[in-house]
Amino acid sequence: MSNKSWLKLIPDAVTIVLFIMALVGVMTWIIPAGMFETAINEQGREVVLPGTYHQVESEPQGFFSFLQAPFAGMVSAASIIAFVFIVGGAFKVIQATGAINSGLKSIVSLSVAYPKLKGVMLAVLMFFFSLGGATFGMAEEVLVFILITIPLTIRMGYDSVTGVAIPFVGAGAGFAGAFLNPFTIGIAQGIAEVPVFSGFYYRLLIWLVFTSIAIWFVMRYMKKIRLNPSFSPMYDIDRERDLTDFDNGSDRFTINNKLVLGMLGLSLVLLVYGVNKHDWYIPEISALFFGLGLACAAVGRLSVKKASDAFVKGAEEMVMAALVIGLARGILVIAEDGRIIHTMLDFAAGLTEGLPAYLSVQLMFFLQTFLNFFVPSGSGQAALTMPIMAPLSDLMGFSRQTAVLAYQLGDGITNLIVPTSGVLMGILVIAKIPYQIWFQWVWKLLLIFSIVAMLFLIPPVVLFEWV
Repeated sequence: MSNKSWLKLIPDAVTIVLFIMALVGVMTWIIPAGMFETAINEQGREVVLPGTYHQVESEPQGFFSFLQAPFAGMVSAASIIAFVFIVGGAFKVIQATGAINSGLKSIVSLSVAYPKLKGVMLAVLMFFFSLGGATFGMAEEVLVFILITIPLTIRMGYDSVTGVAIPFVGAGAGFAGAFLNPFTIGIAQGIAEVPVFSGFYYRLLIWLVFTSIAIWFVMRYMKKIRLNPSFSPMYDIDRERDLTDFDNGSDRFTINNKLVLGMLGLSLVLLVYGVNKHDWYIPEISALFFGLGLACAAVGRLSVKKASDAFVKGAEEMVMAALVIGLARGILVIAEDGRIIHTMLDFAAGLTEGLPAYLSVQLMFFLQTFLNFFVPSGSGQAALTMPIMAPLSDLMGFSRQTAVLAYQLGDGITNLIVPTSGVLMGILVIAKIPYQIWFQWVWKLLLIFSIVAMLFLIPPVVLFEWV
């Protein structure tokens, strides 16, 4: 069977998500329903109260609940879906100016003239994506950048897997090894009553190691692709990929092109500033890119009709991604309505009791990894688990700071692979990469990350007191 024929046998993202949705629905009939009492903490965030778990009346989710879950998921993920449509439309407007294509062609030309710089340029780019994940929790924003990096890497002689890996694995490595992420570390340390952003230098070391591993892994893959393009699992699909918009762009890098790209760069700076200084999230970021699209249309001298048509076309191209994001959120709706998440948390906390500290911390890491399947939101998982794990670490004999680190690593690493993540599934749909191909490509990196994470959890327990 040819590689192309084999690809046709792979279920698409919608099929995979619906299967998992049905599986979680079955679990609500097996796992007892239970709840913790909750309260609002000083930061205004709802958290669970340790020691208050109790079983409640079972709410098994039947076939009708399964049918309702896609709608409920789309309602729950409405802000992210709107973000995808607006950013997709805005970027199509920017692309219609020809600025992005001209800029990419300049980079491709530079890589042809200086082939040894290809890897260096992409490695540096990946480093900055990792820095974004480490400092302001870059996640949904990656949906924006793969629209640029996929045509860039393909025209540089690589593939769409590389185009996704540069921003997504880069940001994911930074997110897992973050040292200043306010949405994970900041929230988790606040709940654990640990000084916010303390433990900076140890986390900085972890981030550098994770980033180096990610860059090494991707560069190693790129070398194989350069030597043998057919080694890529996306070889057949990429050969048929429509890059007409990229190829038809002008080779001239005009003043207007430079102004458009300058505004794009300025917008990214504003994004980082707004997220860190003014707590911008999806509504504000959407407004930023919508405004950027309008400004670029004016500077790029697009007619009103051409700009409008480009925006609509860009939004249309995001329909499948938006659909998958909503369906993935439907999985969480079923788990929440079935009241099984708190039961799993209570069971997980009970498993760690009575174990030596150096084993307990490893088990806590794996429990956080498991729970990330059901709560892929970093801030949501912190609010759910840290009120339990922080006091539990006191009993286990290691610091709350280490409990935060176990949460951070367990939450961050599996973001690269959990199919309940709307961001991951949306990215794969936009990139036209089947989930199984992505899984086969990334699982070895996750294994390396997990081993390194377990090693980094040992010193704070057995070698030094980390506060």
